[in-house]
Amino acid sequence: MTSQEGSAQTAVANAAPAKLGYEVHVTQGLVRAGGARLPSGEPIVSSPITSTLIFGRDDAILVDPPMSIGQTREVVEWIARSGKHLKYIYTTHGHGDHWAGTRQILERFPDAVAYATPETIGHMHQQNAPELRQMFERNFPGQIGDTPVLARPIPAGGLDLEGNLVLAVAVGHSDTDDTTVLYVPSLGLVAAGDVVYNGIHPFLLESGNGGLDAWLHALDKVDSLHPQIVIAGHKNQLLKDDPHAIADTRKYLQDARRLLAARPKPLDYYQQMISLYPDHLNTGPLWYSGLALLSGTNLLTNGK
Repeated sequence: MTSQEGSAQTAVANAAPAKLGYEVHVTQGLVRAGGARLPSGEPIVSSPITSTLIFGRDDAILVDPPMSIGQTREVVEWIARSGKHLKYIYTTHGHGDHWAGTRQILERFPDAVAYATPETIGHMHQQNAPELRQMFERNFPGQIGDTPVLARPIPAGGLDLEGNLVLAVAVGHSDTDDTTVLYVPSLGLVAAGDVVYNGIHPFLLESGNGGLDAWLHALDKVDSLHPQIVIAGHKNQLLKDDPHAIADTRKYLQDARRLLAARPKPLDYYQQMISLYPDHLNTGPLWYSGLALLSGTNLLTNGK
């Protein structure tokens, strides 16, 4: 921790906290290029991405910048309209759709400082490996800008937002390894990243070999914070940021675990989950996750 950062907890103790608010912006998914298709023949689309702005009188923190140049431009304009001074950026986990736009945001708001946990920063570097960059370019040609890893480790004592403590809480594996949530006790708010989904079919591609069990444990950790507001990293924008999304995600994962354990054909699994969750949006992750877990075929990395 630098002397400039200081201790957030000490700063909070010495300051009269401002009343905080939040807003959520959902950017729509991108059509994946190449030959991969849903069983219906429709193209596969990436999931909508949730970015959260938590703010006081003057300053704000952005949680999870989106991925593409166009998505990030949309978020930049949204932040500018808020009239707030962007002080911090926080990334909940290492998947590129939650941080690839960081450079573009810092170009517009150069006073902001990007933070993540050391584990997330390590995952960011893995995601920036040439072979994964090539995969992103195949899937979204010309849509992803330069993605240097610009985040620094978040101070262990958290961040101070106008006298309010903002904490990174590590929860372990969810839809990938080493995930976190951002917890704002004074708001009762959890920006849950991809630990919690809300009305969207989750990405289960990394959920083999006990991953679903670990994810369920991560949900228990979020539940233990007793949040009043839970913002999912991928959500149906028409749904409220309700803590019931934790229980909904838990039930989905339990149903997926039960069906996957029976080793059905990928198409049968896909159809069974749709029948259980007919109102969930974006069946792309459902299809390609089930296909990979049940047959070993990864539509995202096979170069099609």
